[in-house]
Amino acid sequence: MQLSQPFLHIAAAILAAAIVLTGIVTPPLHAAELAAVTTRQRSEKKLFTDSEITDGFLKTAFGAEYHLAGRVDRIRKYELPVRVFAEGIGRPDRKAQIAKVVGDIARRVQHLNIAMADSGEDANVVVKLVRDRDLYRTITTFYGSDRAKEIRSSLDPQCLSGFRKNEAFEIEHSDVILTVDNGDFIFLDCAYEELLQSLGPINDTNSVPWTMFNDNVQMGYFDVFDQYILNILYDPRIKAGMTVQEVHTVLPQVLADVRVWVTRINGLGE
Repeated sequence: MQLSQPFLHIAAAILAAAIVLTGIVTPPLHAAELAAVTTRQRSEKKLFTDSEITDGFLKTAFGAEYHLAGRVDRIRKYELPVRVFAEGIGRPDRKAQIAKVVGDIARRVQHLNIAMADSGEDANVVVKLVRDRDLYRTITTFYGSDRAKEIRSSLDPQCLSGFRKNEAFEIEHSDVILTVDNGDFIFLDCAYEELLQSLGPINDTNSVPWTMFNDNVQMGYFDVFDQYILNILYDPRIKAGMTVQEVHTVLPQVLADVRVWVTRINGLGE
């Protein structure tokens, strides 16, 4: 991330889940961490009213948990294909898990063109993998010492993400920083949340209990409620730069179509 980058999401708690790079076998999660994901999936709320989904979308797609510059009252999203590259310390298992997360996101968000890139030069989302002991040094490299100290003192993150947008509110580049040595569940929870928030819904909210974009919620997988948020955001009728009022005019039909997709992809009607 560059110092001019206007929006930053910081995960102060543990965050998100996983899935594969072609040709790389992802090692199984430890039993306790797999159980943590399974327990959450079994108790997950999957049926939501239109008002619940609308409220969650507006609270996460507008605003920003921590912004350095620029307006936060417009839709921000990629209007071009998204390509992700993971770099950093030599952990092929973690890179394989990132690829699996990206594949899962691609399968569940209908109009989002997202895939892994072969190199950093081909990517507009770069995932930096670091050891926990190197996290703040990495943040300092990205943001400078003053902002790094502010981030550490106020939020004490385990992972974070941010993006740079243009004047049309189209996201041009995102950076994600993940620690690799805090266990599988934390890594996966962070990977899902930070990758998803790097796509646009960067505002955390404690008032929506069903979203991973809530620092009090840990998932470890791509939950149904957040699939609604991302599918609405990446519907072609939702444009970068839209205001809340403009979103409201198209949201009823968008949500109706998104319901059909989310229901089918999750087998909710079975």
